[in-house]
Amino acid sequence: MSKIEVKVPSPGESISEVIIANWLVKNGDYVENGQVMAEIDSDKATLELAAEASGVIEIIAQAGDTVPVGGVACTIDTSAARPAGAPAAPVKKEEIKATTAAPKSEVTAPATSYAAGTPSPAAAKLMAEQGVTAAQVAGTGPGGRITKGDVLAAMAGGFDTASVVKHSGERTERREKMTNLRKKISERLVSVKNNTAMLTTFNEVNMKPIMDLRAKYKDVFKEKHGVGLGFMSFFTKACAEALFAFPAVNARIENGEIVYHDYTDIGIAVSSPKGLMVPIVRNAEMMGLADIERNIGNLAKKVRDGKITVDEMQGGTFTITNGGVFGSMLSTPIINPPQSAILGMHNIVERPVAENGQVVIRPIMYVALSYDHRIIDGRESVSFLVKVKDMLENPERMLFSGKSAEEVLLGL
Repeated sequence: MSKIEVKVPSPGESISEVIIANWLVKNGDYVENGQVMAEIDSDKATLELAAEASGVIEIIAQAGDTVPVGGVACTIDTSAARPAGAPAAPVKKEEIKATTAAPKSEVTAPATSYAAGTPSPAAAKLMAEQGVTAAQVAGTGPGGRITKGDVLAAMAGGFDTASVVKHSGERTERREKMTNLRKKISERLVSVKNNTAMLTTFNEVNMKPIMDLRAKYKDVFKEKHGVGLGFMSFFTKACAEALFAFPAVNARIENGEIVYHDYTDIGIAVSSPKGLMVPIVRNAEMMGLADIERNIGNLAKKVRDGKITVDEMQGGTFTITNGGVFGSMLSTPIINPPQSAILGMHNIVERPVAENGQVVIRPIMYVALSYDHRIIDGRESVSFLVKVKDMLENPERMLFSGKSAEEVLLGL
């Protein structure tokens, strides 16, 4: 008998232990090399534990157990023969794409395919936890199988209220152990409230110029760049420019010193079933709108699929959060430490406003900037938000670091 130990990988620096969230295989199953066997929760991200060889698995750490980094999660008996009736290894996405090039008559579903609409073990667990039914999710896995990524994508997109499960009227309760990620979020939020002089300033943005620009160019933009043109890229670009004009908003306090950054690594808050995650768009000031959209799209997909890494969420200098996608009209977002400020976006509502002495209807968004008053004065915070507002209402200013074409021409 030849056994190898599969040890818990390190999710990143400063993380010493993880929780085995869920086993996707059973004790005694035959696993293939590279097959995902379990999901692991750390206080920053969810990872997948893959088999390092083919063989029969013996589970050592049970679901829910806390295991130190480097600890043994399971062993694999590599000398065990593959059972004749054992299902084939899961087909990788690259292999599926290659298969689609063959004539349809020659394409067959892999042996591990579930019936259309049947969830995989990981998807079934998540659906049970979140009260999601198979009818609410479109399966994209082999043979129409519902994957965990399908469930996360469906939840992120929202559900038709007609398909929501009806209440049974039962007065039951259930308890679930907090994940490391949720515990860490709780600790960080309380720490921010207790250890910073947090204050919030508000303003409103007339979104008509951006909405008109987007309506005019969104089709050609997507055709040329391969990504959609959303509002987040405009906000990210406007904030990147404004941060250079007000460097304190882009700074942090460390060991009694103010650390200023000559770059803008902007975190984009993304909601996931496991909690709020903030992947980073690095050097946003160097990117055009297409690059920003592409980066945000890729990072958000990784969050939804549980593929985001710790490195992709570390080192941000400023954060943007969009509660408007959930219908929020106004909020006071909490700073993402060790940063000193965060911008909150909200929903767009048609409101009556005065323009040139006339009352007109405009699509208005309220924006909020929460900041640490220890490092950012009121003048800087208000001026920063006004500059962001000005660039969003005059998108051409983003080309000239917040200045108008006339100001650039006149050297002002």
